[in-house]
Amino acid sequence: MARLADKVAVITGGAGGIGRAAGGLFAAEGARVLLVDVNEGALQQAVGDISGDAVSYAVADATQPDSVRQFFQTAVERYGGVDVFLANAGVEGELHAIPDYPVEVFDHVMAVNVRGVWLGVRAAIPLMRQRGGGSIVITSSVAGIRGSVGMSAYTTSKHAVIGLMRTAALECAADGIRVNTVNPAPIETRMMRSLEEMRTSWLGTEATVESVKASHAARIPLRRYGDPEEVARLMLFLASDESGFCTGGVYMVDGGSSAGMV
Repeated sequence: MARLADKVAVITGGAGGIGRAAGGLFAAEGARVLLVDVNEGALQQAVGDISGDAVSYAVADATQPDSVRQFFQTAVERYGGVDVFLANAGVEGELHAIPDYPVEVFDHVMAVNVRGVWLGVRAAIPLMRQRGGGSIVITSSVAGIRGSVGMSAYTTSKHAVIGLMRTAALECAADGIRVNTVNPAPIETRMMRSLEEMRTSWLGTEATVESVKASHAARIPLRRYGDPEEVARLMLFLASDESGFCTGGVYMVDGGSSAGMV
């Protein structure tokens, strides 16, 4: 039997690398999937790549309460309810030392990565209660458990959603709603290309995108970046009933990056 048979999943950041991979995997395992993003063209491409009648999209801004309510209502109208919420939308911000970090960029990162997640969790809980339970999976990062030079906004945001997850897990346990985070290390996505390019400017003229990537990969015990599908497989486990006793957890998918932390 498919692992998400008869489940309805809402995925924000659905047009990005991890969101798209999760959408495809969830659909293949029997879920009806609503991909949510601000980029309609990328959403159309994602739905086309996944194919099948079980996947559709909604264009929405995850930072706005009315927009969040609307895309959850769309899932209810199209598919009958919500069983899984993958809060995956996120932005990287810019690289600056804290005294130089633009306030408007910090605010934008926090709006998408924290406010957007909180709004989504807030809207998902009542719908999952109606279904007798569910699973909320929040995309954090290895940056959510350690510092990252030049990335004060992103790092702060990814720490913050772990705190949100833990609170939600405690509040929702009695309702059969499980809440966890998935914390990737560098993954082969657009976000990492953007960060590599910004890091070359941070390091100076001797740095190249290739050398920055090689340096990042060398610090991962498995000596490579992860693939979006490798993250999505962990998300699938947490979304499915196989993880029925898993809530309040921080699940690393980081190639061993956190193993040596003290």
